[in-house]
Amino acid sequence: MSPTLYLSEAFTVQEDRYGAHNYHPLDVVCTRGAGVYLEDVEGDRYMDFLSAYSAVNQGHNHPRIAQAMVEQIERLALTSRAFRNDRFPPFLEKLCHLTGFEKALLMNSGTEAVETAIKAM
Repeated sequence: MSPTLYLSEAFTVQEDRYGAHNYHPLDVVCTRGAGVYLEDVEGDRYMDFLSAYSAVNQGHNHPRIAQAMVEQIERLALTSRAFRNDRFPPFLEKLCHLTGFEKALLMNSGTEAVETAIKAM
């Protein structure tokens, strides 16, 4: 008879079984976050000192950001760049004024950004 797996161990086994092994994450299975804290599936609480490597440096589930996300997704979740939308032009203008650049080209990933920068050189 095998010992009962903790929920985090079960998720880890499942991920190892079905996921590509291109990255070795910490063995903490997060289920929620608030501010600087993360909670794992066992209910243990951690301070998030990684913050997704600065991707969530404003904290987890910041109420103003969450509200802005809800408001936008209730209006329009996503459009292809083959369409225009009413949010993108004002955002571009604000970004250009903020950075001092004449134009902006947004990317989905760091890889695309680096590739574009190399092509622009």
